[in-house]
Amino acid sequence: MAALLVPTLALYADGTNINQSLSYEQPEIYRANELSVDAFGTASENEYTLEHLGVSSPQTTKKNTQWGAGAGVNYFATHYLGIGGEGYWQNDHDQPFVHSASGNLLLRLPLGQSGFAPYAMGGGGHQFDGGKYWFGQAGGGLEYRFCANVGLFIDARMVWPDETKMYGVARAGLRFSF
Repeated sequence: MAALLVPTLALYADGTNINQSLSYEQPEIYRANELSVDAFGTASENEYTLEHLGVSSPQTTKKNTQWGAGAGVNYFATHYLGIGGEGYWQNDHDQPFVHSASGNLLLRLPLGQSGFAPYAMGGGGHQFDGGKYWFGQAGGGLEYRFCANVGLFIDARMVWPDETKMYGVARAGLRFSF
């Protein structure tokens, strides 16, 4: 027993903390110079007014929800500030393959090594169906990373088109970071 104890004690004779030498550094979950690819589902909701349904009936507002899917790419130059681009398709009839394409400035706030990072976004883009119009948008979301390279995200935004009424878009999906 003494034969094992003496070499072990000699290793730490210089004052090195035993616990310090046995610990390892955990990799950062959210990094600077990070590129990520998104795959997501969408839901957008707007409302429109039905007028003159009957002689005595007032105007009625009806909500219209459309489902879709899309992909995006993001680049974070720092832990907190990045840019992103995305395109998505929705289940409208007689529309092009890409319903909407946009770019955003992204501001995220990683919460330590918890894996959670709330974020805000703002930007604009172009919608290719219907009126083929330009729009501005702003919103926020939450990402959770299981590890440094794979996570889930959910977000929502308001969209202000230049030719039609504003509407909301929600996304949920997977994010792969490199």
